[in-house]
Amino acid sequence: MKDAENIPALMAEIGQRARAAAAELAFASAEAKAQALTAAADAVWARRDEIIAANAEDMAFGREKGLSDAMMDRLMLDEARISGICDALRAVAAQDDPVGEVLAEWDMPSGLHIRRVRTPLGVVGVIYESRPNVTADAGALCLKAGNAVILRGGSESFHSSGVIHACLVEGVKAAGLPEDAIQRVPTRDRAAVAEMLTMTDTIDVIVPRGGKGLVGLVQREARVPVFAHLEGIVHVYIDASADPEKALRVVLNAKTRRTGICGSAECLLIHRDVAATLGADLIAALMEAGVRVHAGEGLQGTDRATEEDWGREYLDMDIAAKIVDDVDGAIAHIRRYGSNHTDCIIAEDKATVARFFERLDSAILMHNASTQFADGGEFGMGAEIGIATGKMHARGPVGAAQLTSFKYLVEGDGTVRA
Repeated sequence: MKDAENIPALMAEIGQRARAAAAELAFASAEAKAQALTAAADAVWARRDEIIAANAEDMAFGREKGLSDAMMDRLMLDEARISGICDALRAVAAQDDPVGEVLAEWDMPSGLHIRRVRTPLGVVGVIYESRPNVTADAGALCLKAGNAVILRGGSESFHSSGVIHACLVEGVKAAGLPEDAIQRVPTRDRAAVAEMLTMTDTIDVIVPRGGKGLVGLVQREARVPVFAHLEGIVHVYIDASADPEKALRVVLNAKTRRTGICGSAECLLIHRDVAATLGADLIAALMEAGVRVHAGEGLQGTDRATEEDWGREYLDMDIAAKIVDDVDGAIAHIRRYGSNHTDCIIAEDKATVARFFERLDSAILMHNASTQFADGGEFGMGAEIGIATGKMHARGPVGAAQLTSFKYLVEGDGTVRA
């Protein structure tokens, strides 16, 4: 790995080492994996000053690149966020080990006893952008599921991710597991990404986590299977039956808590019957909170919405707002402009909620709850490697269990087929 200029050779070596590590991890004990993650959490906390110093370099790099305030927020680490990284590592360590879990078990008239059990995927490649905490989340979840992982973080978080990765390696070594279980691509060169996408001999699945540009590139160019994580074009529909207090609380949180995450609300759909009352109040509250409201016909906002505002992921203090005739109008709009990530209904009428849940097929559907909960940690997974919006294999928050496949264990007693 000394010659980072020879990217194909560098990536081939990383891949081969990951494949060898994966073979050992497949049967590593639950205790060893938990020990590795706990030791990694201790290392992250012990080296928090070093991580913050590295993050300062990344923040300076981000400012030079002209990153938006929301993207800078995604990049920033302070002691509180580092504590959150440690908590996530310990939470994953404490979870039940998914490997070897019996998913189903049955006997056949032939005399065969069959079990379907969880097994690791093998080697996971994770390509992500500015959030350095993904380094810890992805490394932890892959290890928990018995997978080796190759991490390729964004250029913005290069220094922060480097120190966090070193802490993960400390944990792995402390537990006696192969050091190559968690590897990081040690270059900002984008050619490394292109190599990863074609490493079919050594990488079993690619998980892209980032904006539309990154995910689109991976989906177009990858020869390795991909867990798609598309942008979060998140809608909140305000029904005529909505409770005004709940609506105000949920909408403000869904938009303003953290605008740069994929669960941030990007479009507000308002039932025509409450557009002039509750709808107007919600828009006024958003504007008072500093949100730029791109208002559709019949609504008063910061400015007038255009066609480009529907289906747009702002990741900033912006939201589109539109009047719809009813829940079916909201469903039609979401089907046309949504990204199958997360969508929410604010309503008290149970039949309307049931219709919304039944007729939309987003990975996450919510009722009377902030879309900021679209997060593996909030789903009890400890952390997530991303939110998959496709329908093959994993969907929604991808935790340790979703990073496994299964195999069949078939037992007989001299059994032969007639």
